Amino acid sequence: MATVHATRTAPTKPTRRRPARRRPSRANAARRRTTRSRARARRLRGFAIGGLIAAVAALLVMVPLRMAEPPSLCAADPASFPATGVAGWHGDQLENAATIVRTASALGFARDGQILGVMTAMGESSLHNIDYGDWETRGFTNPDGSRTTSIGLFQQQTWWGSVETRMDPAGAAGLFYAKLAKLDGWQSMPPTQAIHRVQVNTDRDYYAQFEDDATRVVDALSGECA
Repeated sequence: MATVHATRTAPTKPTRRRPARRRPSRANAARRRTTRSRARARRLRGFAIGGLIAAVAALLVMVPLRMAEPPSLCAADPASFPATGVAGWHGDQLENAATIVRTASALGFARDGQILGVMTAMGESSLHNIDYGDWETRGFTNPDGSRTTSIGLFQQQTWWGSVETRMDPAGAAGLFYAKLAKLDGWQSMPPTQAIHRVQVNTDRDYYAQFEDDATRVVDALSGECA
């Protein structure tokens, strides 16, 4: 008699039912919409502030550049010169520079020659028409031991000309340019070295420190006259 084996059936696991997804309440949805709106507003404000900062920065850069531009002045009209001056040179300094520029122009010297003249007077007398020189201020003497006799804008000694001529801004400038005109190739020399050849000072590079200021002053004094 055959034995009948009972078939064991694996127990069936109970099926877990996922909890139903809750729909957000209207209050929560409104809060999320408000949060997103605020975030967008903050981003927009950030962009706007960034653009404003960039614009202000550009303006701050442009304003000094415009202020740095030299004015356009008529060298023949000192009354129109600004009280603030040009490149830190003002009052009688600017008037003396204008006299040098006018004298140079009348003698046929263009912008490069005019700059040399103004550079020289800046270095020699700070553009003041003084009636004393290195002997009085520092006790300088000539190579032969005699006292120096330098006076005027260009600090010219006795052998340059009369006291009256050396103390006259236009006359002193004329003496300077007469000697510069005799210097062959001065246009191709570094400005300070060309001046050194005319003035015969001890340091040929001394006048280089005044080149930028002299250029700004000459350019400012090159405006058209009414």
